[in-house]
Amino acid sequence: MIQTKRALPRGDFAIWIIVYVELITFGILFVGYAFARSGDVALFNESQLLLDQRFGFANTLLLITSSFFVVKAIQSLQLKEHKKASKLASRWLIGAMTLGGFFIIDKIIEFAGKVEEGINLSTNTFFMFYIILTVFHFMHVLLGLVILFNIQQKAKKGGYTADDISGAETGAIYWHLVDLLWIVLFPLIYIIR
Repeated sequence: MIQTKRALPRGDFAIWIIVYVELITFGILFVGYAFARSGDVALFNESQLLLDQRFGFANTLLLITSSFFVVKAIQSLQLKEHKKASKLASRWLIGAMTLGGFFIIDKIIEFAGKVEEGINLSTNTFFMFYIILTVFHFMHVLLGLVILFNIQQKAKKGGYTADDISGAETGAIYWHLVDLLWIVLFPLIYIIR
């Protein structure tokens, strides 16, 4: 009987522990949000009307496109031509970071608008969850940008080879987690009524 070697997940093992912990943490917050919403649907619906869905939609496009750029960077690192691979990956990562930066700017503008309107954690239950979830996610985006920057710097210096891209894959997994969380967060906070 021939046994085949089981393929391990991409990236470092520790990133998968982080992914599971983050999914559980956000999952608990999402369930808490849904439970609180079920207790006062009218308040949640009225409060959602004070959000500008265009911000949420723009941020969704920014993160999805940024994640696509990260995929292209990882694919570039797998090329056998080392110099070409490093240069392409670096460019894709700069694009990903640029879009992530626009996400940050967009969120800061949105947050500033809410502060000007006098909205804070104690405004009501909806805005408590809105602020907690979006600020927590915002911090994850900031960390993700630091990770992408480090990958980009190493790629630019030719620090990855087609046979050794585990560090880049690990960072990419984290960035995709940030994207996935937003894909759940956007409809939950901005759309579902």
